[in-house]
Amino acid sequence: MEITIGVQNLARELTIETDATAEEISKAVTDALNGKPVLELTDSRGRKILVPSATIGYVEIGAEEQRKVGFGSL
Repeated sequence: MEITIGVQNLARELTIETDATAEEISKAVTDALNGKPVLELTDSRGRKILVPSATIGYVEIGAEEQRKVGFGSL
């Protein structure tokens, strides 16, 4: 699943590929916006991404379904 995070005062957004479900990501974001100082996510390679909660502009949670690639997707 692809997650895009807009951070205040940064021109670029963060894009993360993760194995977590949409519900897990939504809960982590909600907790961060309700007082937890840091949004902590783990990407599909096992790396941790930490974003200070006060700087989160927006979070876009992509679809859980992977896009098909190649001639079989036609």
